[in-house]
Amino acid sequence: MKALPQISEAEFEVMKIVWKDAPISTNEITERLVKTTSWSPKTIQTLIKRLVTKGALSYEKQSRVFVYTPLVGEKEYIGQESSSFLNRFYGGNITSMLSAYIDNDKLSEEEIGTLRALLSERSHKGET
Repeated sequence: MKALPQISEAEFEVMKIVWKDAPISTNEITERLVKTTSWSPKTIQTLIKRLVTKGALSYEKQSRVFVYTPLVGEKEYIGQESSSFLNRFYGGNITSMLSAYIDNDKLSEEEIGTLRALLSERSHKGET
């Protein structure tokens, strides 16, 4: 598995928009983030440039507009981050993580029910 770039929380906000709407221009990214953050357009442009430098985004100049596409897949990145979190805090043991969440009332009954359904579905797949 190739090493994916380290992306800050702020850069991740930019990536979420690009993953959802790529190809997307600088102006479109800026318009969306100005509505949901307190960042200036200059800050957003800096975040975009950092993501290009890190190899998370590529761009193409179309006339006078820069259009961005992701070089890192959303599922791939989130999977890496989830594994990193699990390894760092729970020694790679998902049972320990879920136990900690349940013991500390971090999961609602609805979330526990959803997990049960997912596990049940997964075990039925293994039977076929």
